[in-house]
Parts: sequence; C-alpha cells; structure tokens
Amino acid sequence: MKTLIPWRRNELGMFRPFRQEVEDLFERFFTEPFEETYKPMVWTPRVDIEETPKEIFVKVDLPGVEAKEVDISIVEGCLVLQGEKKEEHEEKKKGLHRYERFVGKFYRELPLPPGADPEKIVATSAKGVITIVIPKKPEVQPKKITVKAEV
Repeated sequence: MKTLIPWRRNELGMFRPFRQEVEDLFERFFTEPFEETYKPMVWTPRVDIEETPKEIFVKVDLPGVEAKEVDISIVEGCLVLQGEKKEEHEEKKKGLHRYERFVGKFYRELPLPPGADPEKIVATSAKGVITIVIPKKPEVQPKKITVKAEV
C-alpha cells in the first residue's frame, strides 16, 4: 500500500542521523570517564563596561581566580585579560559523585576607544572582581564653556 507521507516509507527516514547523535551522546556520557570528557578549556570571563566623561570602568568577574593569576596588558590598542583558573584540590569525600567547578585558561580582548590613556590604567581586585580604570586623555575630555552675559 502506498502512502502520501514520504517519511513513513522508511521507519526512521530523516530522523536516522538525529537518533544516531543521541545514541552517541548517551554512550559517551555513560561510558567515558568524567575527567577525560571534561578537560580544562579556554573560557571568556564576563565584563561590565561603564563610561564617564573622564574615565572608563571595566569590571571583570573572575570568582576563584587570584589577582596574581591574571595578566592585563595593552596590545595594539586593545585591553587584553588572560590567565588561568586553577583546579582546586579537595579531599575526596565519601558520597562525592561529581566535580563541576570550572577550571582552565581564560582570555578576553577589549578594544580601547580613541582618547584612552593606556599609560595611566589602574587595576584592583576585590572579592573575585577585577576593576580596571582607564582614564581619558585631557584633550578628549569634554570642556565646559561658560556663557557670559552681556549687559
């Protein structure tokens, strides 16, 4: 008997590749050791950028990363943040089934706007947040002009 629905001719038809992907996923998840499957990788930390007439503030979320592990530099007009979040060594306790803390290298590159003064950049760290203050050069800061009233 012929059918008007083309994918019914072959039981799985167009779903065969999808089914194979799902089967492969479950096989990898349940057969490979966890440590080999989830190796450290490169990640990008989140940033907040705020601009005022005189400065640019960049806040970088790096929980669990010590300030000495962060390298901040200026490369070809970009603010470059890089480093590594190291694995914490904890004692294996009875009942621990999974270890999901993220470890690995991080990298973030932010272009500096024209007028930023790379010579006077200051960075501070507190509670897993690095704050970078980038002052603007005096010539690009807004200049207030007073209006004189004539009598």
